Amino acid sequence: MLRKVLVLGLSGAAACAVALAQSGGTMVSYASGSETVQGYLAAPAGTAKKPAIVVIQEWWGVNDFIKGKADSFAKQGYVALAVDLYRGKVTADPQVAHELMRGLPEDRALRDLKAAAAYLRSRPDVDTAHVGVVGWCMGGGWALNLAVAEPTLAGAVIYYGHLMTEDATIRALKVPLLGNFGGKDQGIPADSVVEFEKKAKAAGKSVDFKIYAESGHGFASFDTSHPQDARDANARTDAFFARVLKGK
Repeated sequence: MLRKVLVLGLSGAAACAVALAQSGGTMVSYASGSETVQGYLAAPAGTAKKPAIVVIQEWWGVNDFIKGKADSFAKQGYVALAVDLYRGKVTADPQVAHELMRGLPEDRALRDLKAAAAYLRSRPDVDTAHVGVVGWCMGGGWALNLAVAEPTLAGAVIYYGHLMTEDATIRALKVPLLGNFGGKDQGIPADSVVEFEKKAKAAGKSVDFKIYAESGHGFASFDTSHPQDARDANARTDAFFARVLKGK
């Protein structure tokens, strides 16, 4: 585990991180079960209550891209926490990333994500009724998993993440979803995206998925070959969070 920069509980100690986050991102620590875990926190200045976003890494770890996304959300007025699911490990090597992803215990990952939402809600600068989640690649699938596990979330954004197929789980969804997918993504086939959205809408769920026909996996992150699609997907994400987290 990374050396702790801040050690924060889920109650009174959270206040001391507010001022530190105002000038840019910082690593914070918080409880996840019996463990102390870390995340990269970026928050706007001021003590007024703000909406918040749990930011979930790709299989690379909490790298500069993920930290940059948290910083970008903070500039838009959100308290953003990028959860470090790999306990400090980061890589640019696909083989290592694959091994890290396969070695991630699913129960621990979900516990860490739920703990991140709880940490955000414990902060005095967070509007507890307006917390969302976003993830890319591996993190996109985990964003959906967290939406299932935390039905009080205000919204979830999935960038080319794995989708569940169980009808009962889809019917139980309560969190509005936005999804951005690549039509040429061989790992997340477009047919599976269409099928999930069809089932969810038939069950009366709020789901808005878009498939970018010429883009593959990672088009809004590590694959920069279709920047127009990335811009459109990010604009959709910004508009979605503005609606579900800010009421705009």
